[in-house]
Amino acid sequence: MTAEKQYLDLLQKILDTGVDRMDRTGVGTRSVFGHQIRFDLAQGFPLLTTKKVFIKAIIHELIWFISGDTNIRYLVQNDVKIWNEWAFAKYLKKTGKDMELPRYSPEWDAALIAFVEQIKTDDAFAEIWGDLGPVYGKQWRAWETRKGNVIDQMQNALNTIANDPYSRRNIISGWNVDEIEELIKDKDTAPPPCHTLFQFFVANGKLSCQLYQRSADVFLGVPFNIASYALLTMMIAQASGLQVGEFVHTFGDVHIYNNHVDQVREQLSREPRPFPTMSINPEVKDLFAFQYSDFTLTGYQPHDAIRAPIAV
Repeated sequence: MTAEKQYLDLLQKILDTGVDRMDRTGVGTRSVFGHQIRFDLAQGFPLLTTKKVFIKAIIHELIWFISGDTNIRYLVQNDVKIWNEWAFAKYLKKTGKDMELPRYSPEWDAALIAFVEQIKTDDAFAEIWGDLGPVYGKQWRAWETRKGNVIDQMQNALNTIANDPYSRRNIISGWNVDEIEELIKDKDTAPPPCHTLFQFFVANGKLSCQLYQRSADVFLGVPFNIASYALLTMMIAQASGLQVGEFVHTFGDVHIYNNHVDQVREQLSREPRPFPTMSINPEVKDLFAFQYSDFTLTGYQPHDAIRAPIAV
């Protein structure tokens, strides 16, 4: 069985045994609760081949997370679009324009393009409307405590791997309960972190990572999540002088959106191909110094991309 077959089997399991449920987006999902897949990172880079997954967006988003940034401007300037609709929806709601532009209408699409261009070119506009609130980068790098200080969880993880590699407490959490309550009340920012916490494990000179993802859009989001956390594990292993072990992906609510079912069936009709290889510039030993040019993907021969709308 190929490693990718685990992902395809999960899609099929949801179609066959999932429960139909409504959700906050109003689109509706078919869901199962609890699942796990695992990838041996020495056996290839787990970038799905049954549809093309855009590695450029994954690398730039991960660099953005690691930097602690929460403003989409870096992503926009690098033509990464995956967070644009969250910032745009917040902008429309706060400016009272949301009722004027039916979602995904031609007018909405045109306004989104103009919004993104202004984020890219207008410093003041980007500062106000490009920020997503206390999302991943904020929690990873500047978790605020009740004592008024901040915790750099990513740096702490590197320190623990270096000084106490067998610790069972090497966990990074995005689930900041105090700030999440504010996100839930506001409803106009990005949602609380879906990939909620992850833990590192060192054995036999190899670094492994396990992610717990509370909510997983299996068709659109999970392929990105698999590749992103696999790459993060590789980067931290290199920065720590270790080899790569496994990426273990554990899920809570795993679902297919109702408007993705046809796309899922198309993907399930395709045969997996060998995983590609990801090479990282060996000269970079500082996790926070990686740039997009430090990564080279070779041997990636996927099937064609399959488009689907994101549920915001």
